[in-house]
Amino acid sequence: MPSPHPALDVAAVRAHFPALTTGTAHFDGPGGSQTPAVLAEAVAATLTSSIANRGAVTAAEQRAETIVQGARAAMGDLLGTDPATVIFGRSMTALTMDLARTLARCRDWGPGDEVVVTSLDHDANIRPWIIAAETVGASVRWAELDPETGELPPGAVEAVLTERTRLVAVTGASNLIGTRPDLPAIISAAHAVGALVHVDGVHLAAHAAVSREQLGADLLSCSPYKFFGPHLGVLSGRADLLEELRPDKLLPSPEAVPERFEMGTLPYELLAGTTATVDFIAGLAGLSGSAVSAGSGATSAPQTRRERLEASFAAVEAHEDALRARAEDGLAAIDGVHLHSRARHRTPTLLFTIDGVEPAAVHRHLAARGINAPASHFYAWDCSHRLGLGPSGGVRVGMAPYTTQEEVDRLLEGVSELGC
Repeated sequence: MPSPHPALDVAAVRAHFPALTTGTAHFDGPGGSQTPAVLAEAVAATLTSSIANRGAVTAAEQRAETIVQGARAAMGDLLGTDPATVIFGRSMTALTMDLARTLARCRDWGPGDEVVVTSLDHDANIRPWIIAAETVGASVRWAELDPETGELPPGAVEAVLTERTRLVAVTGASNLIGTRPDLPAIISAAHAVGALVHVDGVHLAAHAAVSREQLGADLLSCSPYKFFGPHLGVLSGRADLLEELRPDKLLPSPEAVPERFEMGTLPYELLAGTTATVDFIAGLAGLSGSAVSAGSGATSAPQTRRERLEASFAAVEAHEDALRARAEDGLAAIDGVHLHSRARHRTPTLLFTIDGVEPAAVHRHLAARGINAPASHFYAWDCSHRLGLGPSGGVRVGMAPYTTQEEVDRLLEGVSELGC
């Protein structure tokens, strides 16, 4: 049967990325993707336009306001949430630090209360909650991933939930090994004991259509620079919960949500770039040749941006999964290579080590051959240690919509030169 979704035209996608003309094979997307020209054009156009602080009087003020509201709408579509609940910040880490402090204070966490974190997560969804809990005397409970399978079973979270659990922090996908835990089951279990759930969607949002509202997550954060966008952090949440929270802020700063969570003037040029990026992603399924503009739909029928995003991510997942399988099979066939990404449901992200070769040396070897595949724990500190890899971690390979089969084969050839 033919696929219900259009195939990704990789050549057409690549034509929008100036950085790819160097010939370097970029498997470093999990740490930050390459960016399409449309993003740079949107940023430059904003910086060179007549612009001022947001307002409704001058054209410059109105332009700034339009950019902000446009970016909220774009991220609302990307994350399946109300644009009025979209908060921008310097980074996901900074937003989560602020959020953790605010929740602990506004929800009166104290001795006897508990927060749950997991050893699958990036430290940005662990340390802020530990710090907030320690500050108010609350306890921290750990849900552990299975190092043999790379899975975080819902039962591992359920086992540490109690009636005193106030929040569960869990990733949508591991940035180290790609594992995608069963979020609906975990969120349902947390809600059953009255706990909130904060989902780190940084890695997941680059590879799959995400809907905070469909998941039932109370809070969800991400980073646009992981999916072709500028360096920003984005947080979304339930409207009633955000209304309840009172973050630290300057006295004259707006009281309204979401502005009360945003410190200082927003970077208008980066918000314009964010909107351009979301529109570009929404057009991926409709790309057919480099002349097609970002944002074009896959069919002539009218579609919402959210619908086009879902179609594009379906095409992206099919493309990336095929490349992951090719890379995984090839790496597994090389003597001395050990794959540490084994979960049944995961993103196109592989972590491997080679007997007798330091991960950093593999990184350097591949880089000399025009292949960017870095080595580290990538801030998934507890995950790396749980896997027995310690601070050295492993070599991480991430597929992206612009990755080709030829690049995967180049990677395999480079690794085979180091195999036993």
